[in-house]
Amino acid sequence: MQTTSSVFDDLARLMTGAMGMAQGAGDEAKSFMRAQADRFVAEMDLVGRDEFEAVKQLAADARAEADALKERVAALEALLKSRA
Repeated sequence: MQTTSSVFDDLARLMTGAMGMAQGAGDEAKSFMRAQADRFVAEMDLVGRDEFEAVKQLAADARAEADALKERVAALEALLKSRA
C-alpha cells in the first residue's frame, strides 16, 4: 500500500512541476508578444493623442474661418450686383 501512495505522490509532484512549467512558458510567451507589439507600434510612427486633438482643433478652426469667408464673399457679390 505504501508503494501506491509513493507513486501517486511522485505523479502529483510531476504534474505540479509540469503545470508550473506550462504557466511559466505562457507568461514568457505573453511577455514576448507584448514586446513585439510594442516594437511594431513604435516602428509605425503613429501620432499621439495630444497631437491628433491639436490638429483636429486646427481643422475645425480652419473650417469655421472658411465658412465665414464664404459668407463675406457672398455678401460682397450681392453688394456688387445691387450696384450694377
